Amino acid sequence: MNAPVIITAEMGKADQAWANALRREHYPADRNVVDAHITLFHHLPPDSLDEIKSRLSTVAKEYPVPDAFLSDVILLGNGVAYRILSEALLAIREDLASGLQGLLIPQDQVPPRLHITIQNKVESRRAKALHAVLSRDFVPRPLVITGLAAHYYRGGPWARIGSWKFRG
Repeated sequence: MNAPVIITAEMGKADQAWANALRREHYPADRNVVDAHITLFHHLPPDSLDEIKSRLSTVAKEYPVPDAFLSDVILLGNGVAYRILSEALLAIREDLASGLQGLLIPQDQVPPRLHITIQNKVESRRAKALHAVLSRDFVPRPLVITGLAAHYYRGGPWARIGSWKFRG
């Protein structure tokens, strides 16, 4: 397939279900074409898929499940997300980035601000209102990260390539 490859961190089942439910409730239905996700890389070349898959497999085998925490609710201007704090996941991402050197677009050459978007592409007043509601009752908590996944980006729904679980 000739479509860019996206790399995400996979959440545990309960966290994935929670984030998907929030996304279904608050994301514009006509634009909500993918599950909730944690993007690590936005655009890798599909002609390097064998190298990408090999690197994902190697890194997943080398690292234990990373500690991660939902730290707060953030306003994205026209949307809302939950910020993720995880030095371990950022270290894993940095390891991947060093192994994929030369394949990264400028956006992917800098460490990401880890987050789960649950609303986007709405009027800013609507985003501010949801941010206020979700922030009022928010309590920081652990987030389960289980592995890495690769997807083809086709302008709408993603096509899953595969997933790799962290050891232990």
